Amino acid sequence: MRTKEVGRPLDRVDGRLKVTGQARYTAEFPVEQVAYGVLVRSTIARGRILAYATKAAEQARGVLAVITHENAPKRHPTKEFDPSDKEPSASPTTILALNTDEVSWHGQPIVVVVAETLDQAEYAADLVRITYAPAEEPARLSMLDEKSEAFVPKKVLNEKPEVKQGNAEEALAAAPVKIDHTYTTPPYNHNPIEAHNTLAYWEEEDRLTVYDSTQYIFGVRKMLSEMFALPEENIRVISAFVGGAFGSKGRAWPHVGLTVMAAKVVGRPVKVDLPRKDMFYMVGGRTPSEQRVALGANAEGKLQAVIHTGLTASSTSNTFAEHFSFVTRHLYASPNFLIQQKLVRLDMVPNTFMRAPGEGIGTFALESAMDELAYALNIDPIELRLRNEPEKDPTMHVPFSSRHLKECFALGAEKFGWHSRNPQPRSQREGPWLIGQGTASAFYPANKRSAEVKVHLSIDGTAVLQSATHEMGTGTATVQAQNAADQLGLSVEKVRFEYGDSLLPKANGSYGSTTTITVGGAVELACEDLKRQLLRLAVKHPSSPLHEASYDDLEARDNGLFYKDNPAQGETYATIMAREGKAGLEAQASFPPFLKEKLEEMAYSFQSFGAQFCEVRVHEDTGEVLVSRWVGVYDCGTILNEKTARSQFLGSVTMGIGMALWEATQWDLRDGRIPNASLSEYHVPVAAGLPRIEVHSLGIPDPHTPLGAHGAGEIAVTGAAAAIANAVYHATGKRIRNLPITPDKLL
Repeated sequence: MRTKEVGRPLDRVDGRLKVTGQARYTAEFPVEQVAYGVLVRSTIARGRILAYATKAAEQARGVLAVITHENAPKRHPTKEFDPSDKEPSASPTTILALNTDEVSWHGQPIVVVVAETLDQAEYAADLVRITYAPAEEPARLSMLDEKSEAFVPKKVLNEKPEVKQGNAEEALAAAPVKIDHTYTTPPYNHNPIEAHNTLAYWEEEDRLTVYDSTQYIFGVRKMLSEMFALPEENIRVISAFVGGAFGSKGRAWPHVGLTVMAAKVVGRPVKVDLPRKDMFYMVGGRTPSEQRVALGANAEGKLQAVIHTGLTASSTSNTFAEHFSFVTRHLYASPNFLIQQKLVRLDMVPNTFMRAPGEGIGTFALESAMDELAYALNIDPIELRLRNEPEKDPTMHVPFSSRHLKECFALGAEKFGWHSRNPQPRSQREGPWLIGQGTASAFYPANKRSAEVKVHLSIDGTAVLQSATHEMGTGTATVQAQNAADQLGLSVEKVRFEYGDSLLPKANGSYGSTTTITVGGAVELACEDLKRQLLRLAVKHPSSPLHEASYDDLEARDNGLFYKDNPAQGETYATIMAREGKAGLEAQASFPPFLKEKLEEMAYSFQSFGAQFCEVRVHEDTGEVLVSRWVGVYDCGTILNEKTARSQFLGSVTMGIGMALWEATQWDLRDGRIPNASLSEYHVPVAAGLPRIEVHSLGIPDPHTPLGAHGAGEIAVTGAAAAIANAVYHATGKRIRNLPITPDKLL
């Protein structure tokens, strides 16, 4: 019997293209007569533009246009990314830049210079001078200074901002053992290897082609349709390869619309590549947060009260409350919950999703608090978590579709050697290095969105699948080829997956760890439709071995349909199609089948879980923290490709280590400037500072999801920062509740 393709650690089908430099990213597509755009940023955080001095720039060599709000073509506000009513909404937005003299944040694009070459555009942009009128009130730049203006948003994503169950404050007061602390996280900025870039050209007055580094092709198309009053079908958006995204490319930032506008003005293709510094100012990152977590337990360690409240920031032009409280709604059992999120508005670039949004910072607070409670109770931190395992979702009150957190901790503790550690803080030392171990739960929802897939099966036994989803280094094309190969009974070498173009069947954005199961579900349905078509052709002919077969009697293998209980009896696809004179067959399907999906969403809580273990070494004299060992175990359902999943886990843990120890965007609270807007000052993890990271997956299928799988892209970020903070406490006896954990906080 043929080996199943799903689960095998296959190399990525695009791997050779990438390592040989043949993979084309957005900025690399050759377009004739391309001009280059450079954006001039504001140097104030709040105020108005009084005057532009652009004459020197306009007269500079090679300059084609200098565009300001005074001469920019009219565009329209977009519902997709820029709600004009400014009412609280669930989604981040894109500012309609160059549409007003108003300045809303330091770094807002306010001038576009277009020239024949990039050097000429950059030189001319340096010649532009702006005169500002300061705002009547000072810029709002500090989240903590604005706490008195905090408000409860209408929604946090698509859920209520508050959850009240029982009386948590009373239960906390009555609990014999309790902890009540505040945890803070700083702003973080996105730094994918591929910077954001857009290339646009108008083929006719009303037909537009855009190459964009995006996670959401159809979101970009819809935004441009609204902005330029074009039918969506007149706009083609292409995103062949994306060099890292992590949420930053899930929305169209101002440069996208400005590139399209500039191409309209100069009548030529225009390319805008954001320099690394501009990405700090023009692409949103993760909001800062202040979170209160209070836990009350009885003497046996059973939670009696769980309180998780706090504050995040958003801009004056979007309302995105990063959902740090979601983890607490689903992780541990308690009769009493108080969960609430508030929001303040700041004069900053709109914040947005960042890998494991909400859960990344929420698990830092909750899992640090659980560790503190474990020490207060003198209970092993793993045992405390196991004693508070819920029988069903503690706030939704429905069963989990699958939950194997206990198994994650059991395997992780064995692999890490957890139970041999001395639980006493400051009990381990090697010369000047204090050594400690920490653990934390990982948590991320198993989300699903929508996608369409078309499959074409040729008589030669090859299949081509198409969907306008995205390849961001996650292995989408590889995994879906494996999926289709199994669905159709082909070898994976005979399957090709095409993506990254709005001319292909529609797919949702690739974020929230949803692509694999969403597109995978559509692949399943399209392949089923195709096999049913083939069976209908076969049963028409008395000579066919499948003449009296029903669909449920058969399985796809060896390039055809064969009886399950009689493997020798069946027909190849080539035989079936040749008899009908067909060179190929085609099917298209959408996921999810909405009625079934809605009923299932109400019946179950879909979540992923995991256990993080780490060891740290802290230099007693310098406060330097080194992560020396890491073991992570994750419950993400069926693993479709061991190699690509492992890469996702490794990358996520690395981002979690960066979040814990190094990364933080520094805002100058006088004017909103970012003094560390470069990779020389904004510190990200590098290989030399990382340990060997050991990751495992349980691989237990979820019976209620396509392929039994969950997304694997973000789960391993969650809990990572808490595991490090807990290990630092175990090493030093010092509890750090404010990220990042820098040496000054340990001296």
